[in-house]
Amino acid sequence: MTIGILKEVGTDKRVALLPESVATLTKMLVPVVVEAGAGMGACVTDDEYEKAGAKIVSKKDLFLEAGVIIKINPPDEEELHLMAEKTIFLAVLNPFFNREIIEQLASRNITSFSLDIIPRTSRAQSMDILSSMATVSGYKAVLAAANALPKFFPMLMTAAGTITPAKVLILGAGVAGLQAIATSRKLGAVVEVFDVRSAVKEEVIGLGGKFVEVEGATEDKGAGGYAVEQTEAFKQKQAKAVHDHAIKSDVIICTAQIPGKKAPVLLRKETVELMKPGAVIVDLAASSGGNCELTLNNQTLVHGNVKIIGNSLFPEEMPVDASKMFGKNVINFLKLMINAKGEFNLNWEDDLIKGTCVTNQKEIINERIKAFINS
Repeated sequence: MTIGILKEVGTDKRVALLPESVATLTKMLVPVVVEAGAGMGACVTDDEYEKAGAKIVSKKDLFLEAGVIIKINPPDEEELHLMAEKTIFLAVLNPFFNREIIEQLASRNITSFSLDIIPRTSRAQSMDILSSMATVSGYKAVLAAANALPKFFPMLMTAAGTITPAKVLILGAGVAGLQAIATSRKLGAVVEVFDVRSAVKEEVIGLGGKFVEVEGATEDKGAGGYAVEQTEAFKQKQAKAVHDHAIKSDVIICTAQIPGKKAPVLLRKETVELMKPGAVIVDLAASSGGNCELTLNNQTLVHGNVKIIGNSLFPEEMPVDASKMFGKNVINFLKLMINAKGEFNLNWEDDLIKGTCVTNQKEIINERIKAFINS
């Protein structure tokens, strides 16, 4: 079965697979077709894909030739229309917020896999695209904050006196938060970190951050490493602690999200209004509502004297390495489906294949998605 690599539409310059990943598939005896110009945003030419063993085709021909189609973003209306029945489609579908697309994929008899819901087990670490893209986001968020902040990040000893280091507060110590800690520390900032999961304390300290604890957090070992919804009593204690630390910070990086739910609001308007003039907030949770009450998705605004950058799309701004990491995750996932002869074999007994599949045989088969849609 031929694999097709689509060009991303809109502003996203990434591509699902780079030539190095195409070469891996070619060695696995899998034919690959690539939409013309798919890699240009990631600094890859069509010639490089051809040298890796791919065939360059038009978008329309790709849908005619490929039985398996891979891209990063959900399909648009044109792509849904062009997709033949029984196509296997892999993308970041964000199924909790794209109900209409999921229902269309089911009705068109598409077997779809949402790469952002792959079960978070040790076996799936090499396939975890969320962690890969969060690494990019955490890194870019700090650079964006440093660029917007009207002062230095590091402490400087100069002939004109000593410059004190910037104070950075990071909300959430998942992959993005941990990368933000590492990058902030490399730039010389003093870093404080909030997270409801006590298990990340050691990692935070290991990266040079100070872990700010709020007692009484609810933790769920069955949540796959994600944060879970907290009690109202804890939220009040957390809000007070966040407020006290936020008003002393120069930069706040917001990364806290809960799968399938609106991002928790951790920074209230009244807190922002008491922050230092010139302070910067970078909200990586902007697409799911934001951790800051004032965040607007994909927009930068100034409230009083505080700049708020709402950006959940930082991986698009680093298309070369983001595409490289994404592609390696996808290849590792595809290896679960491809046998030694280069043929696709979907083993529904495999928990990773079953847990990542959203639609099959005209039905939504993922229990989490089905329960969410029917709730």
